[in-house]
Amino acid sequence: MVQLSQHLELKQTLTPQQILLSTLLQLPTLALEQRIKQELEINPVLEMLDDVEDQEEAELETDAEKEESESEEDSSAEETEEIDWDEYFQNDGYEAKQETDHSQEEIEFQNAYKPSLPESLLEQGLELNLSESEYLIFEELVWSMDDRGYLVVPLDYVAEKTEQPLGVVENVHRQLMHLEPVGVGARTLQECLLVQITMRHPDSIAYKIIRNHFEDFANKRYERIIKALDLTRDELMEAEEMIEHLNPKPGEGYLDTHTNYITPDFVVREQDGDFLVTLNDTFIPELRLSSRYIDLLSQQKQLDSEAKTFLKKKVESAKWFINSIQMRRITMMKVMHAIIEYQHDFFMHGKGQLRPMILKDIADRIGMDISTVSRVTNGKYVQCDWGTFELRYFFSEGIESDDGENISTRRIKERLRKIIENEDKKRPISDELLSKMLQNEGFPVARRTVAKYREQMKIPVARLRREV
Repeated sequence: MVQLSQHLELKQTLTPQQILLSTLLQLPTLALEQRIKQELEINPVLEMLDDVEDQEEAELETDAEKEESESEEDSSAEETEEIDWDEYFQNDGYEAKQETDHSQEEIEFQNAYKPSLPESLLEQGLELNLSESEYLIFEELVWSMDDRGYLVVPLDYVAEKTEQPLGVVENVHRQLMHLEPVGVGARTLQECLLVQITMRHPDSIAYKIIRNHFEDFANKRYERIIKALDLTRDELMEAEEMIEHLNPKPGEGYLDTHTNYITPDFVVREQDGDFLVTLNDTFIPELRLSSRYIDLLSQQKQLDSEAKTFLKKKVESAKWFINSIQMRRITMMKVMHAIIEYQHDFFMHGKGQLRPMILKDIADRIGMDISTVSRVTNGKYVQCDWGTFELRYFFSEGIESDDGENISTRRIKERLRKIIENEDKKRPISDELLSKMLQNEGFPVARRTVAKYREQMKIPVARLRREV
């Protein structure tokens, strides 16, 4: 028997404008320039202001040349006809090749734009046949990865944020890790390598090592592995070689230092105790709606219904895009100003003055969502008096010292790294002794904390740092 019932449900639905803004916020300056070029290609209603001015000047010059050419037309009719190569190539989009001046310096041409890791994954995600809610989960996972391609937020956080069951999030996460590059979105090195070895060599000894004996392998406790799996040393060496061919950092390789050099998104300068913040977007073109298409849309009686629908859709899309570019600029400036206010001592005096700060601190200060701050700070750089830093550099947890002072964990890590760099390589310092040394300097960290920080910085244990 069919029964009817009513219930209240609270759902968060993102509008197309919000999705577009979220996407643009994530893009660094160079990628934004490419994204604008793509939008200009697919939307004829959108145009650059510079192109409009150039076209108007060209039209004026064409009118003047037309009058002059008409007076010469009769006298040249009897002459041998010559091919106008400029006109010949004009309709095909080519340009006549000009003579090269070899006395000038050789020009290095920029390679074709290489899509970022998020852009590549979002495009692959469209082929996964995900539902609308699943794709929102997929987007949240993609935008929550670091430069190495690792997921930096817990899955239950994504489930809570997207208001979806944890099981659904886990399913989308598994699908993400099987995209190219395989292992992307993993939470740990073990998970990253396990996904790769499962797809390539699921019945191998290497698979068993990664799945069941990863800690022993990472710490080079080979004898334990040989005994546990009843291996010969040759079999272990073969498995080790197979593991070495896996990719521990699937996110790397999407930034080529030759073609994708760092361009700071912000420039900060101190002047009389205040900070001047400039958004480095001077080469981002100014956009506007095409007056030609707006005039065409105003003549609705001359258009069929299909043409009207097409034009209205393109006009709305162009408006959203222009507004999103402006909102991106406003949001980025808000976040940057908030970071400067929070990290005032750093921008005034340098690295040693970094305060503990998390995304929530900035989100609360500017009244925005944590995910918005995350998108703004991910992959963006600021140039200041002390160098060029990724915005993520300024975020770190804190530890309270004995005198009540909050100390940034980044400061502790920097000090820990310096101690290890200067240690006697023949007698490396244990985690226990490193803990005592840091405590004597006013950093209240236990041995377990030292081990955690050391692992986060990819520094091996003392016995693996020993040199003969």
